[in-house]
Amino acid sequence: MTDLPPNSQNPNNADLDTTQELLRKLRQKQGNWVEWGQAIAYLQKAGYNHQEIFEATGFEPIQQNQVVVGSQVYNSLAQGGASEATRSHYATRGSDILYELRLLTHEERAAAADLTFQHKLDMDEAREVAKAIKEYSRFRTFPEGFSDHPGDAVAYHAWKLAKQNSDLQERSRLIAKGLRFANTQTARKQIEQLLTDFTVEPKRPAPLIPFYRLESEEELPRIVPVAGELPLTPDALKAVPFVSEIEPFRMVKFAGEQAWVPLPGWQVLLSAEDPVVILANSDRLPNQTQNKLEKVLVIVDRAQRQWDASSYFIVNNSGEIDIQWFETASDIPLLGKVIIILRPKKILDEEFTKDSWQIDE
Repeated sequence: MTDLPPNSQNPNNADLDTTQELLRKLRQKQGNWVEWGQAIAYLQKAGYNHQEIFEATGFEPIQQNQVVVGSQVYNSLAQGGASEATRSHYATRGSDILYELRLLTHEERAAAADLTFQHKLDMDEAREVAKAIKEYSRFRTFPEGFSDHPGDAVAYHAWKLAKQNSDLQERSRLIAKGLRFANTQTARKQIEQLLTDFTVEPKRPAPLIPFYRLESEEELPRIVPVAGELPLTPDALKAVPFVSEIEPFRMVKFAGEQAWVPLPGWQVLLSAEDPVVILANSDRLPNQTQNKLEKVLVIVDRAQRQWDASSYFIVNNSGEIDIQWFETASDIPLLGKVIIILRPKKILDEEFTKDSWQIDE
């Protein structure tokens, strides 16, 4: 492994001495995982990509993402009110657990972290806790018998799943889980009623996420700036800005903060009245358990704000845009309907496709 070269795209953004010192600490695994995440975040902001950091430190891209996001969650625990014992525990371990709490608010993260610490939960259990707390936060008034405690949120989630399950063994497991986490006596009472009430309420399955993937070069258009119409002066030609494409979607930026991205003329997109693109990592999508992390484009039609059970919507979740599915109508304001989740084109050899003689053959 070698030191990273100075960032040629942004040479003035990072102090080279600081960068090399951080690389050395990462290579030698000095400090705790929270410091590793902060160091990697610094390098990424300085302009270095996942592969360059991996080659220089040995941290694989998926590890980089985990410790960076996990460290951000850890740093928010004190603000959210997590106990000293919880913060002390997670200062030296548990980046994978805190990573699962990333979509919660600061207060919810702190409560969930306390819960995972008290019950000694693993990564998969932490993911279930985060999902339960996030869904529970949508209620304007809490369900009968359940309080605002995170333990009751998890207990309610287990209670709801148990009511929807006809398999006695799985139903019993969910009831036991609910009783394990229930914080109030009234919540325990609600769950214990399922021991004698075997009525099954059918579960409405979540809709499929509208994934698309670019499959060919023809589907990936290129944005080209226009200088104007002849006759033109040389100055008019020189005034056209250089367009630098940002992979994997060939997004371009001009002066200021505006950016555009080319998209194929699919019917679902042509039918959209007010489409807007949101760039995201695939782990921010609901119901995603795959390990592979990739950039995706979330295309939202802001004009479609009428709830329907077969679609995902974006909402304001404590000041941040969030993608959610609502099984039933909710009084949470909908900001737009998700119409496309676009994955980048799979390119086996990018240099190969740039040679015209290779393509012609």
